[in-house]
Amino acid sequence: MRDQIDYFTEAINGKAKASRGDYTASEDDNVLVQGVSRDVNALGYFGYAYYSENQDKLKAVSIVAKEGKPAVGPSVQSVIDGSYQPLARPIFIYVNAAAAERAEIKEFVDFYMKNAATLVKEVMYIPLPPHAYEYNVGQFGKKKLGTKFGGKNKVGLTIDELMKLETKQ
Repeated sequence: MRDQIDYFTEAINGKAKASRGDYTASEDDNVLVQGVSRDVNALGYFGYAYYSENQDKLKAVSIVAKEGKPAVGPSVQSVIDGSYQPLARPIFIYVNAAAAERAEIKEFVDFYMKNAATLVKEVMYIPLPPHAYEYNVGQFGKKKLGTKFGGKNKVGLTIDELMKLETKQ
């Protein structure tokens, strides 16, 4: 929960941890959906999966990413095409360099990258574009491990922009 609030405040306010403190936190997104749906003035932070399952009870915030551009609401397409920025964000896996040498870890990463697009849909997450999985397999095969983001959140970047950033380093 806290990481969602921190990401939201950094993306919207431009500064992490700049959220008001008078909120009710919960690790259970169903509790948040219930609370938000019962209070017309409530604001909740949770993933697209919970919004999409509860569209009849919730109203999503449309975002104007750049001045002069139209407001964009959350949808599978707006997340994939990068127009629902800066609130769409990828989820990463990180593999320890020593563990990456083990056969079972290599098999897991291979399985994950080949099947993630299908599996994430089962939990109503939005998959990366297919070329991103191919890119990740290539990077892992070259033993390019770790983050290239300097320990900082890269708010508002699309998957393609993140991959370009990574190839520059």
